[in-house]
Amino acid sequence: MAFYIGLMSGTSLDGVDGALVDFSGAAARTLAAAYLPFPDALRAELMALQSAGHNEIEREALAANVIAARYADCVAALLSEAGVAAGAVAAIGAHGQTIRHRPELGFTRQTNNPALLAELSGIDVIADLRSRDVAAGGQGAPLVPAFHQARFGVPGQSRVVANIGGISNISVLRGDGAVTGFDTGPGNALMDAWIARHQGLPYDADGAWAASGKTIPALLESLLAEPYFALPAPKSTGRDLFHPAWLDARLAPFADAAPADVQHTLTRLTAITLAQAIRAHGPEAEAVYVCGGGAYNGELLRQLASALEGKMTVQSTAALGVPPNHVEALAFAWLAYRFTRREAGNLASVTGARGARVLGALYPR
Repeated sequence: MAFYIGLMSGTSLDGVDGALVDFSGAAARTLAAAYLPFPDALRAELMALQSAGHNEIEREALAANVIAARYADCVAALLSEAGVAAGAVAAIGAHGQTIRHRPELGFTRQTNNPALLAELSGIDVIADLRSRDVAAGGQGAPLVPAFHQARFGVPGQSRVVANIGGISNISVLRGDGAVTGFDTGPGNALMDAWIARHQGLPYDADGAWAASGKTIPALLESLLAEPYFALPAPKSTGRDLFHPAWLDARLAPFADAAPADVQHTLTRLTAITLAQAIRAHGPEAEAVYVCGGGAYNGELLRQLASALEGKMTVQSTAALGVPPNHVEALAFAWLAYRFTRREAGNLASVTGARGARVLGALYPR
């Protein structure tokens, strides 16, 4: 069987993206794609579980059950859309929801109940896709550069794929086949948190609110002073570092700042840190292709292009034939495909692991 499903719920905590993919041909073919938002109660609980709290072991387990049920609903939607029976699918690659990412302490935690997902879907589930890389001394993230190379790499051409979810990461795909990549810092996480606080909205649609404000230079300087940005690769990060309390500590001297100006500055932070990483690690790239939710933020893309000073074109992965909101789900379908073939899913050049490793754990149907 060559049908695989990828399920991805990222640091934006908004829901699950799913893709049903056929890997039987020379190029992977998407048969169906679906997005199911998380219920507000689940999203709030996942946000709370990002930091230590009362009875968190039980609360995480209960949240994992809800996630697995939502994943199963997404699988059902994919199968229905494609007209494919569950028995025709070789495996599901299910990322789970990251609530802790501490590779420097030797662990990463993605909340999920893959056993329940296998029970509900009737399909083999490949889960816990990051831990083996961490066990091998790697960051466990980002994992998508290996897929980016397989799907978007072109011999003789250098390009960058920028994945902007809650956290941003880049994949530098060189014309000679070499790949580097790492988490550059915040993507949408801080922008989403700020607009939720001030306008009760989950995200800044097209960056319109940010576009109505202006940069606060001293605040931007304070944000850019975060030591993470100066660390050498390989490196990875998440909400363990870039969370509302991190922002509030730096906002303290700017209590009178207009909220729209803060939003504009946060958008600029994401754009500048991405551009700095791209210029430092992929200066020869001809183009930057953006995927993830950030690809739909027009103001962010304009600021990224400005920060790159016109040296590279900036467009979404749609220009390469893949809608930007499908890329990560496709990547986790690909990782499940690699697992069933016992082929490595990581790139040591990206994560810093001691070598190539087969990623994931199997939960049979």
